[in-house]
Amino acid sequence: MADRLRADGIRAPLPVRLPRDPVLAAAVLVAHDDALARGAETYRDPRSGLLVLTAATLAARERCCGSGCRHCPYEP
Repeated sequence: MADRLRADGIRAPLPVRLPRDPVLAAAVLVAHDDALARGAETYRDPRSGLLVLTAATLAARERCCGSGCRHCPYEP
């Protein structure tokens, strides 16, 4: 059985998983939205340059991995 997705899980990450800096948080959201619009599985984190999985990619797995992913679409 798949884990339960949050109602806003694909578009809105949990606020506690975003950077505290509002400018950086906004850049993360823009990068994520752009990746979703392109159908990309990942995007580059604006600060570190590391790859970050999109919520759509995580949702396709049908289960939370428990790693605290930034865009985890599942119920906490």
